[in-house]
Amino acid sequence: MSLRAYQQAATRAENPRELEYRLFGQVTRALMDASQAPADDFATRIDALDWNRKVWSALATDCSLPENQLPTELRAGIISLSLWVGRHSSAVMRKEEDFEPLIEINRMIMQGLAGRADAA
Repeated sequence: MSLRAYQQAATRAENPRELEYRLFGQVTRALMDASQAPADDFATRIDALDWNRKVWSALATDCSLPENQLPTELRAGIISLSLWVGRHSSAVMRKEEDFEPLIEINRMIMQGLAGRADAA
C-alpha cells in the first residue's frame, strides 16, 4: 500500500476528535519549528503563524454556527481564544511576543481532545 493510500485510509478511519488532535499536533509542531528558526527566516515563522491562525479561525467559525452542538459557554471560550490567537500571532510577527503561549494553548487543547477521546 502506498503512503498516500495509507494516509487516506487513516484519515477516513479517524473520528473527528482524533482528526482535530492530529491537526493540532501538526500545527503545533510547525509553531515549535518556527520558534527555533533563525530570526531572518520570515517564511517559516509567518507560514506557521498563519496556519495556526487559520485553524483557530475555522474553529471560531464552526462555533458560531447555530447547529454546533457544543455547550454555549465552551463555544464562546473557543471564539475568545481564537481572537486572542489572532492578536498574539500579530504581536509575534512584529517580534513583540514569542511563540510559547501559542504552543501552550495548542498543547492544552490537545490534552483536552485526548482526554475526551479516551472518555468517549
